[in-house]
Amino acid sequence: MVDLPALLADFDAECADLDALVGALPPERWALPTPAEGWTIAHQIGHLTWTDEVAALAATDAEGFGELVREATPRVLTFVDEAAAETAAMPAPELLTRWRRGRAVLAEALRAVPPGVKLPWFGPPMSPASMVSARLMETWAHGQDVADALGAVRPPTARLRHIAHLGVRTRNFAYQVHGRTPPDQEFRVELRAPDGQVWSWGPEDAAQRVEGSALDFCLLVTQRRHPEDLGITAVGADAAEWLGIAQAFAGPAGSGRAAGQFAG
Repeated sequence: MVDLPALLADFDAECADLDALVGALPPERWALPTPAEGWTIAHQIGHLTWTDEVAALAATDAEGFGELVREATPRVLTFVDEAAAETAAMPAPELLTRWRRGRAVLAEALRAVPPGVKLPWFGPPMSPASMVSARLMETWAHGQDVADALGAVRPPTARLRHIAHLGVRTRNFAYQVHGRTPPDQEFRVELRAPDGQVWSWGPEDAAQRVEGSALDFCLLVTQRRHPEDLGITAVGADAAEWLGIAQAFAGPAGSGRAAGQFAG
């Protein structure tokens, strides 16, 4: 059984960590550029705000969500950036308030979803637990962009396990969005957790293996660092190929970050 209250508590903690970075920023600092081309800190928080609100809509009004998807379909390659730009144009204090309110509304909406019900989304329908994991992953990933813009270093936490699990589960999706056929065999993934434990997925005797720190793996699957700049190793040609295309987030293939962008 998935512990939805525990997942929501981790989501809240992840949001709180990011809130600690931006909550006291003067308005002019919200205009700082982040590693995502064309996106400021305001864009990053605006994107999270919009997506949390849309996720809450999916949990409370499937018909309304369906209409939103139909309206967005002709702009499938641009509507995310357009929504980020629209919310980023708000005064910083208003955007901060809206983000805080939206994530709280989302948590309450997900708590109210009846057992066994899946929520419509831009890809396959999602359980409330999967939705929380996806929102936590995005909050952490966009929070990394904000931290990079501010020159801040965030201590890794046990919440990385949710992101790492999502990164493993989306292996085949990453191949598909790159127009490639996923390998038939399972991979073994072994990651060093922040507390020194080993998190693992897949058969122990798998020929294709990926190993390294959980933090680096999460940076990899959210495409916040280039594979060459991470302490992640692969055994086997298929595993090595995956490191170059891994993508835990929905949507088209991401462009990632340039090698050496964060060196030194």
